[in-house]
Order: sequence, then C-alpha cells, then structure tokens
Amino acid sequence: MTSELSRQDAVRDAAASGIPTALADLGALVRIPSIAFPGFDPATVRRSAEAVADLVHGTGLFETVEIRTAVVPETGEQGNPAVLATRPARNGRPTILLYAHHDVQPVGDESLWESSPFEPTVRGGRLYGRGAADDKAGVMAHIAALRALKAAVGEDFDLGVVLFFEGEEEAGSRSFAQFLADNADALRADVIVVADSGNWDDRTPALTVSLRGNTRFTLRVRTLEHASHSGMFGGAVPDAMMATVKLLASLWDADGAVAVEGLEERDADTPPYSEETLRDEAGLPDGVSPVGRGTILGRIWNKPSITVTGIDAPSVVNASNTLAPEVSVVISARVAPGQPAREAYAAIEAHLRAHAPFGAQLEFNDQDFGDPFLVDTSGWAVAAAREALHEGYGVEPVDIGVGGSIPFIADLVREFPGAQILVTGVEDPHSKAHSPNESLHLETFRNAVLAEALLLEKLDARGGQDG
Repeated sequence: MTSELSRQDAVRDAAASGIPTALADLGALVRIPSIAFPGFDPATVRRSAEAVADLVHGTGLFETVEIRTAVVPETGEQGNPAVLATRPARNGRPTILLYAHHDVQPVGDESLWESSPFEPTVRGGRLYGRGAADDKAGVMAHIAALRALKAAVGEDFDLGVVLFFEGEEEAGSRSFAQFLADNADALRADVIVVADSGNWDDRTPALTVSLRGNTRFTLRVRTLEHASHSGMFGGAVPDAMMATVKLLASLWDADGAVAVEGLEERDADTPPYSEETLRDEAGLPDGVSPVGRGTILGRIWNKPSITVTGIDAPSVVNASNTLAPEVSVVISARVAPGQPAREAYAAIEAHLRAHAPFGAQLEFNDQDFGDPFLVDTSGWAVAAAREALHEGYGVEPVDIGVGGSIPFIADLVREFPGAQILVTGVEDPHSKAHSPNESLHLETFRNAVLAEALLLEKLDARGGQDG
C-alpha cells in the first residue's frame, strides 16, 4: 500500500482527503443539542453518544465499542453516557488513549447568535455552532486521524488505541472518577491525548503544559428574618444586597487583583502577549482597563482569579421598595498551578467569614473542586507530539499555559500515574467556546487532524522507545 509513498506521505494524503467527510460528520454531531446540565433533556446526550458510537464502529478498527455510564458517588445517580472503544496493542507497541467529550454548553441568550446554535453554518473560513469547537471537533479530530492512519497503512497496524468520549465534561464530570475506577483495565494506556484545549493562534499549534484548577460554590448571605419596607427601616437595618456587595468587594484590591490571603501564585515565565491582543481576543472595549498586576499571561496562567458567575436577587422587573433578607451568589475561582483546589477554597471561605459585614450570616453550599495540572514535558511522547505538530501545521509548536481548568486530568494522573499526558486541542483564541457564536477555524481543524494522524503513525512505527 505504501510502496511508492512513504508512510508519512500516505498519512498526509489520507488526512487531507478525509476532511470533507469529517466536517460533514461534525456537522451532524453539532445538530444534536447534547447539553448534560440538569434541567435539559438527557435523551439528547444519549442520542449524541449513540451517534458517536456509530462513527467509531464505522472505522472498523475496534474490538469493542460500548456506551457506558458510571454512578455519581455523591448522589447515587447514573452519570451521562460515555463512549468507550478498545483496540489492543501488538508486538510491543504502546497504547494511546484518545479523549474528548461529546456534551456541550447551554447556548445562553439565543438572540446573540448570528445563526442557529445547533445548525452548523460556515462563514469566513469558520464553522459556527454550539460544540463545533468545544469539543465535538475534538471527537472528530480523533476519528478522522484514525481513519487517515487506516487508509495510509492498513487496518492491521500494531498500535493499541482506546477511545474515551465523555458525556458530561461541561456539567462537571461528576461520574468521571468512578468511570475511571470501573473501567481502569480498559482505559489503561501509555500515552493519553486530551483534545480539549487550544492553540496559540489559528496558525500556531500548542501543547498545554499547565492548567489552573478551580473551585466553585454557592454562597448565601442573610441579614433579615423577612423582607422589610426600605422606607421604614432603610438606613438602620442592613439589607442582604448591601452586605453582599460589600463582602464581594473585599475579594479584590484596587487593581482588581485577588486579595485573599492564602491563595498562591506560580512563579513562571510567560511569552510576550500584548494588551492589544488581549483586547482583540477577549472583546475588551476601549476605555475598559485590564485588571491585576504583572504580565498579562502571568495573570491568566499563573495567578488565581475569582469571578461571580451567578446571583439570585430580586430582578429589575420585580423590584420593589424592600430590604432583601437574603441573596445567593455563585462564586467560581481559578487556582494557580501547584495549589490544591480544596486548600484554595478553604482560604476563600475563611476570607469571606472574616469579612462578613454587619454580622451577616453566611452559608456555603454546592462546593466543587478541580485540581490544577502541570505536565511533565520530559517524556518521549511529548517529543513525538511536538514533532508531529510541527509537521502537521508547518509551524513550530509552543508550550502554553491555560487559565481554564480541566479538573478530570488530576483524576487521570491519580488513576494512571505512569501514563504520559498530552493536552492538545483544535480551538484558537477566536473560537468563543462557551459563548454565543462558538466556532471552529477550518484550517486549524485540518492541521490538527493531520498532526494527530502523524503522531499515531510515529507511535505505531517506533513503538514506545525514545525517539
């Protein structure tokens, strides 16, 4: 099959010819509104898992392809369906586990979308739709790379492959650790590729080598036994909104940097990154200044951040002249690499209790924790991945940190301590994952598929030996 072309040339040709089919399959997946959050139809997540399983079956490469769930330990409920497929290694070759997730974020305010969020639409070299980038493109990059490898070298290659396509990553991966424990033998691998991150830009590939952790919780602030007339008692009685505003303001200093004692920072160099680039990529308008101190990427990659992501209080339309007795907020904190998430949460809780104004009563609920992650970049698989990214994109890859979190990676490290973990992705800074008008840069997708196919070929050709 490869007598006239080298294996790598054959992989290149196969990857390129497979892109139209891969994009068509991606479009079909985007049409399934697989939102795993409570309150949304769980049947859509099941339908998404079935569609992904059909695509995996269609490769003809796997001995087993199953849809599996695991129990959420805290509640005893079944988690959302994941796709698990296995192909054993032969002749001393390593096994590679390819991870992505097929569930997606809610769409938010649909009026902010320029096209229907679940109708894939191509504009300006990008594919728009919820999940088009995060992370159904990751699912299809894995499948397309495997198709290319099969077309180039035949289906009788020796590399072991495990596919794990999760169905609840956006909703917190609550059954993830139990799923790993239940399926440890099937999931065990020498190399794990997590395709759920991004690239430096739409031309330059990246390996993610650090991720911030996160902790998320609900805070209830109570100052009154019941609502009271603001004219009769305002000025003497603290309402919950006043107390909440003053309390939340204590979390940051005058520069907008986190002001919580006990939250750590990581000391690490970052590449150049301008305020102009930040404004472009984040949508920061003229006149609105960045917050924090130090290099911009240092603030995003290596320092903690705290964000109020939700609040329950009387709405504007329902406002009345009343002192609110209680207010609830959701606080999401990002934790610098190197600090356990539970330790960071304890510091934030202690700060809030110490700064509660007017003796306001505080209640903490729904705590969630995800530890940060630092990649060991000394392994042979990292070298092979960098080489494949260079060949696939035609540009030298860069090592990046990411301000976001992938909490389950800590579970992977704990369950499979000997595995080398590679964090890659198909997103670029303009993908707007989690936001209206999420999109996939089509050229980045083509390059990502080729790079991964070349990585698979390298691991199959030279096995687990250091290159």
